[in-house]
Amino acid sequence: MTQRVNYAQQSPELLKKFTEFLAATRESAIEEPIRDLVAVRAAQLNGCTFCLDMHVKQAKIHGERELRLYHLASWRDSTLFVPRERAALAWTEILTKLPEQGVPDDIYERVRTQLSEKEISDLSFIVMVVNAWNRLNIGFKTEPGSVDSKFGLEKAGLN
Repeated sequence: MTQRVNYAQQSPELLKKFTEFLAATRESAIEEPIRDLVAVRAAQLNGCTFCLDMHVKQAKIHGERELRLYHLASWRDSTLFVPRERAALAWTEILTKLPEQGVPDDIYERVRTQLSEKEISDLSFIVMVVNAWNRLNIGFKTEPGSVDSKFGLEKAGLN
């Protein structure tokens, strides 16, 4: 396997600003459990094993039930998600896998029934930052679990 660039070493100032942007999304109108679900679902859709590994561990540490994490890939058919979570997941999916024609009005209207304008806006920034991290870690083939000790993710008990 070809050794990839270490983006943290090569672009420390950009990484610092990007990390600050991520931190700002934690102060949004979207609560932590939904942020966790969104991060896991986007990583699943993008095929980012590093991010999926990290976000599942974070969600578990934050108190998310394992069964819900197992059901996340099929959230539409699961009874474990409330309408607000379903709206956030639908918005995450449509912004992550943008169709050629853009976001259909019916999806936007369904999301609007569960989230305020501020929440939709904040959620969009959360989805944007998660997708950007996915792209960095996929592009540079960041090894899953490589930051567990740095971020205390071993507390999740998932090895």
